[in-house]
Amino acid sequence: MFITLTLVKWLFWLLDAYSLVLVIYALMSWIPNLYNTWFGRVIVKISRPYLSLFENLPLRIAGLDFTILVALIVLQFIQRFIVIVLRGILF
Repeated sequence: MFITLTLVKWLFWLLDAYSLVLVIYALMSWIPNLYNTWFGRVIVKISRPYLSLFENLPLRIAGLDFTILVALIVLQFIQRFIVIVLRGILF
């Protein structure tokens, strides 16, 4: 059980870190030249595969793109789902 909780803790840490990468990606859109830097290319390479899952959804409204917001919400739902499943299994 301890190993399971440790793995879940690491998984949550990775999901939180990935959420931070998505926030950085969103903030980089305010200064488009950042995408051409080494750091920007790394952030784009990490975040684009996940964000591409949401490209076909109609998330652009009045010139605003809510793709990253929806992607972050989905990551939060995944974390909550894991917690619910683990509580059901362990308790």
